[in-house]
Amino acid sequence: MTDVSRNTFHDPEYYMRQALRQAQEAASRGEVPVGAVVVWNQRIIARAYNQVEQLKDGTAHAEMIALTQACAAVGDWRLNECSLYVSKEPCAMCAGAMVNCRLGKLVFGCADPRMGAAGGALDITGFAGMLHRVPVESGLLAQECAEILQDFFRQRRQ
Repeated sequence: MTDVSRNTFHDPEYYMRQALRQAQEAASRGEVPVGAVVVWNQRIIARAYNQVEQLKDGTAHAEMIALTQACAAVGDWRLNECSLYVSKEPCAMCAGAMVNCRLGKLVFGCADPRMGAAGGALDITGFAGMLHRVPVESGLLAQECAEILQDFFRQRRQ
């Protein structure tokens, strides 16, 4: 879903709301509701949601798909001028991909103290031994981001 938006919004909350829309799409498809968007030059160049079940691929996380789309849009594997907005703190795999892509900035909604790798359980994005450190902002619309996950898992348990 490589829909390049022509918006001129500069508000981080707007971008996180777009990531939340992607998370809602994931939930509607029975996927863990995580959504992501990548912003470059104040435009959304990638949108993605978790597709692990749909694609039968454990690596089909929203962040991984969005990073792949962003690299195609930018025309380079280096995303140092891009920001990724994601509804939940990334796991170790996704955080590692962000480091490898030289991501310019990560903004996430709710923390994941058990599996998060951007300062939660681990800090891959800021690990001193890495060739690149990704600046991280956390907590943007955290309550809304957490609620969509909580609602999803509450419904699954019923």
